[in-house]
Amino acid sequence: MRIAETVTFGGSGLDRAAGLRRRPEDLARLLEDGGRVLPVWRGKPLLAGETAGWLAAGWVASGHPVLAAAGDAPVFLGLDDGVARFAADISAWEPAPGTLPEAGVFFDPSEQHHPALPGDHRFAELRGVMAMLGRRDAELAATAKALLGWHRSHRFCSACGAPSAVAEAGWQRRCPDCGASHFPRTDPVVIMVVTRGERTLLGRSPGWPEGMYSCLAGFMEPGETPETAVRREVAEETGIEVGPVRYLASQPWPYPSSLMIGCHAEALGEAITLDPVELEDALWVTKAEMAAALAGTHPRIRRPRNGAIAGFLLTNWVADRLD
Repeated sequence: MRIAETVTFGGSGLDRAAGLRRRPEDLARLLEDGGRVLPVWRGKPLLAGETAGWLAAGWVASGHPVLAAAGDAPVFLGLDDGVARFAADISAWEPAPGTLPEAGVFFDPSEQHHPALPGDHRFAELRGVMAMLGRRDAELAATAKALLGWHRSHRFCSACGAPSAVAEAGWQRRCPDCGASHFPRTDPVVIMVVTRGERTLLGRSPGWPEGMYSCLAGFMEPGETPETAVRREVAEETGIEVGPVRYLASQPWPYPSSLMIGCHAEALGEAITLDPVELEDALWVTKAEMAAALAGTHPRIRRPRNGAIAGFLLTNWVADRLD
């Protein structure tokens, strides 16, 4: 797919400068000498401003008061046109009463404001604003969210159970007891535009907001290729057999740490047999119906969330750009 990397969180050309991860003295100098840190609170990156639908990541200097709640040293994200970029987890900070997220919701719309920051700075769910960020800020914010989330959920050695320690500027954890090294986790997920002639197959998971339908998707299993995973997931969820499968595009998806592998799959039949555990509903839609959904005018199917690869793939399917 020629425009694959234009998807949100796609490659922005960030220099991850992996060679610096083993040079703590150089990183410390870069941090103090103009480096910028992205604070992240309980998975929410700091965001700044909004002009004509655009946002920026909320970068702060290394000594900023908002970083006082950081329990560990900042993790190194890379060099952004020569500027060292870092991220820090400040989840220990307690916002004002009444501003905490509601537990168990599909999407958290709440925003948290830190008293040491300007009024237009806030911590917000990245899923809701990802398409409003520039490509570089989007890649950096996604990297920061996924990397810090991994550290929060992997504080103990999986080999011996002892507390592990941050290493390699945040890109490893090492166990001081048994010496095991652990690396950030990325879970591959296939997501597919399943077509039969001029129609595509959409599904709806239990618990999704009303009207939300999307491409079928599922985690890859050990020993599978993406093509095999596509065929298995479509058959398991809808009973439909799939023939040819081809890769289209991919998207880092930091919710919490997946890689969405977008594919095009050609269905061999149309009869749907739902797995009610996986899907609440599935249906075939025409290009005209999908165009209406993308425009927000379909009576049943809501518009895909801006920035998600599902909307990207479906938009390009409607426009005949899956090449």
